[in-house]
Amino acid sequence: MKRTPNRYRENQGVFPFLDFYPVFLAPMAGITDLPFRTICKELGADVVITEMVSTRGIYYNDSKTAALLTIDPCEHPIGVQLFGNDPEFFAHAVKKIEDIPFDFININMGCPTPKIVKNGDGCALMKDPELAGKIIEATAKASDRPVTVKIRKGWDEDSANAVEFSRMAQESGAAMVIIHGRTREQFYSGKADWDIIRRVKEAVSIPVIGNGDVFSAQDAAKMLEYTGCDGVMVGRGALGNPFIFREIKHFLKTGEKLPPPALEEKKEVIFKHLDMALEFHGERVGILEMRKHIAWYLKGLPHSSAVKQKIQQSKHADEIKYLLDEYFRKLGLAAGQEVI
Repeated sequence: MKRTPNRYRENQGVFPFLDFYPVFLAPMAGITDLPFRTICKELGADVVITEMVSTRGIYYNDSKTAALLTIDPCEHPIGVQLFGNDPEFFAHAVKKIEDIPFDFININMGCPTPKIVKNGDGCALMKDPELAGKIIEATAKASDRPVTVKIRKGWDEDSANAVEFSRMAQESGAAMVIIHGRTREQFYSGKADWDIIRRVKEAVSIPVIGNGDVFSAQDAAKMLEYTGCDGVMVGRGALGNPFIFREIKHFLKTGEKLPPPALEEKKEVIFKHLDMALEFHGERVGILEMRKHIAWYLKGLPHSSAVKQKIQQSKHADEIKYLLDEYFRKLGLAAGQEVI
């Protein structure tokens, strides 16, 4: 699929990044921190969004919230994702962070995790469109930046209300809708319903970004063609594979499939990610955060189980780097590739 100009090109004052079907990195709690967003950005992600940030945390000046709101100039365009269930807290939050140069606000109305929905946040709001509308309206009125909404197909198959909910969001002041084609009850199981993404796109005049089951460049092209959406969002497909962003962009532009990254490049990206995590979080937390990322990076590579197990038990960055050095050196020798 050739990457052709988007029909929202004339609306560059609101979302200039919608010119050529952008590829978004999905906001994922505990995963899309500043180091990972930066890696994805450098490898081709057009738009990134922070992890979920609690409007309550902003209101009460929670110390952990400040780290979630930290961004780097290289990340633009970047959105901040807020969650909660009180319109006043949302209005207060966007005012309080107005000096942080986010390009847009994103309201989480799609998170399926029990600890979020039990408080009436995330996807629980899809069961209360009236309250959701008040939240969107209050946020849009308080914000000097575009307000967007991330939703799911619905709470369950019997209440798949994404089309009606998206219309409501548009009427309440949302400038864009991001939709994951699964219900809350599905979590991440089964198959994402791209038909609901297409129906939402047909029902509203604001931009629609499709999310769900984009694990390759071909998946992204198929979603764009099938749904008519204005961009695609990659979540789990980027775990251990931030290279997917450049692959998608190259495929949309040329129709050609890029080869997978060489072992040397994969090693370089892992080491860069590790160093950034250590600098941003400190050694103890940085190692804890990177254990899962390294496991994802090494997934599918030959004989990786042993080294992954050792890294999971390691508490020192130097040891982790030594283990990775040795693993990639041996892997390179076996594959006939020089990995320094």
